[in-house]
Amino acid sequence: MPRLTVRYFAGARAAAGVPEEKVELPDPATVRDVVAFVEHQHGDRLAKVLTACSFLLDGMAVRDLHAQVPEDAELDVLPPFAGG
Repeated sequence: MPRLTVRYFAGARAAAGVPEEKVELPDPATVRDVVAFVEHQHGDRLAKVLTACSFLLDGMAVRDLHAQVPEDAELDVLPPFAGG
């Protein structure tokens, strides 16, 4: 079972209500599996934010949500940021 840390930033943090959490999923787990799990855990508020988010898996941009999640990975949940 892959264990990983999910870290939330900006609006995703507000929607999840926590800055980060530990998640454990059946093997093999994909990024999509993690997203579905945290969406289920935190409900509609986070689900709405997740549709616009991008993700980093161990610091690398995720282009394929079917990418497998290794043991002890970090998944960063990044909503769109406004700059200025």
